[in-house]
Amino acid sequence: MSDLDTLYQDIILDHARHPRGAGLREPYDAEVHHVNPTCGDEVTLRVCLADGVVSDISYEALGCSISQAAASVLAETVTGLSFAEAATVHAAFLELMHSRGRSDAAAEVLGDGAAFVGVAKFPARIKCALLPWMAWQDAMARSGVAVEGGRP
Repeated sequence: MSDLDTLYQDIILDHARHPRGAGLREPYDAEVHHVNPTCGDEVTLRVCLADGVVSDISYEALGCSISQAAASVLAETVTGLSFAEAATVHAAFLELMHSRGRSDAAAEVLGDGAAFVGVAKFPARIKCALLPWMAWQDAMARSGVAVEGGRP
């Protein structure tokens, strides 16, 4: 295992052990509940939006360390961004997950999300990492902000 792989593994474990944004908070503009039927992972996610900015993401996640870490990375990375900036991060994460570990998605765009490049090599784990990100996309749509394709 390379030093970079070890670093990425450490980042994912840190987010799983010390989740950012965990715990459902109010107020919120939309709440969604998503389940990965393959493994049983679940996430309930809330978004709060204000003046074109994702002002808060809160969640409750049950499942493997990858899905929990992905929820933490989502909350930490996207909170405080404009809708357009958040959509760009979302699109970069989707690209990374569908790249089979060969993505050139910019680490400066993804932040700790770049650590999931190793997860992208394992098709069975991709759905775990995508679960909170797809819940976020759904919550944004329920709030009237579509982010499919990386554009609000």
